[in-house]
Amino acid sequence: MHIWVDADACPVVIKEILFRSAERTGLALTLVANQPLRVPKLPNINTLQVAAGFDVADNEIVKRIQAGDLVITADIPLAAEVLDKGAQALNPRGELYSPDTIKAKLSMRDFMDTLRSNGIDTGGPAPFNQQDRKEFAKRLDTLITRYLQSRRNSPAVD
Repeated sequence: MHIWVDADACPVVIKEILFRSAERTGLALTLVANQPLRVPKLPNINTLQVAAGFDVADNEIVKRIQAGDLVITADIPLAAEVLDKGAQALNPRGELYSPDTIKAKLSMRDFMDTLRSNGIDTGGPAPFNQQDRKEFAKRLDTLITRYLQSRRNSPAVD
């Protein structure tokens, strides 16, 4: 499992959780952004800087992911593409996107975009809080633990 982060809008506290998790587990972690990022100097933690532009980072993540990878993103269209490629998508508030719910989330996102484009103030997401951080850390730990256990239980390939 490779963990990819849509890093431009990812909260710092979530990046810190991811850094600790990558250090503890040794899993590959790549942060994709259109600006330079500071990350711990560990061989399994990398950054990938892409050109500025609409969906450039998203497109790069989709191009590089493989089935079984995990992508951290709040971007619903990106999450839908990730799921289509057989990878998992987790948002920074700890919600794991699923094939069963992604279409409804895309429809709601499009509806809200339409309202905003017609001048209706829809507000925004609630401020990121301590409970969001806890939910993310808990869900990430569950996903990684499940992955590591499945790796230990799978027969060795020669």
